[in-house]
Amino acid sequence: MQYRNRNPIVIARLKGKPLLAGQLVAALALAGLVWRQAWPVRADGVGEMIWSILFGDAVASAAIVGAALALSTCRRLWRQRDTYIFHDGARLYRGSSLSWPLEAIRDVVIDRGALGLPTLRLVVDDDSEVTRALVPLPLLEGSVEAVRGGVLFAASGLRGVPVGVTVN
Repeated sequence: MQYRNRNPIVIARLKGKPLLAGQLVAALALAGLVWRQAWPVRADGVGEMIWSILFGDAVASAAIVGAALALSTCRRLWRQRDTYIFHDGARLYRGSSLSWPLEAIRDVVIDRGALGLPTLRLVVDDDSEVTRALVPLPLLEGSVEAVRGGVLFAASGLRGVPVGVTVN
């Protein structure tokens, strides 16, 4: 990753309590589902218990996979909570997985996400009409206006065009 050579400027952080609660709920759901699948065949040995967990009830196996994915997502977000949205002067980063060039950023808007949660979304000038999700508002630490202003300020600094942005 190229931002390791530059000083990153943090724009947004994530709240810790919802991520901890998500990890706890996902871990309890995962343990409960695995226990439910393995308990009826506990007398048959470990091999049968693993077989039952993996290939028993298809709905329960899918729920186990979903709980494991939720646990891994909450844990990844927990590790990235202090520097979730940041820039290095050339690119805007969301977590450690996605990035966009600052010169391609046009606006930051609030819209409903796929789960119906209000989400801060990025409008990027790349000939597509799709906005990119930055952060769900319930997970955002701080004000929406400050994050929006910070992203637009970073993007406008590259274009050299003054933009009316207020940063608190």
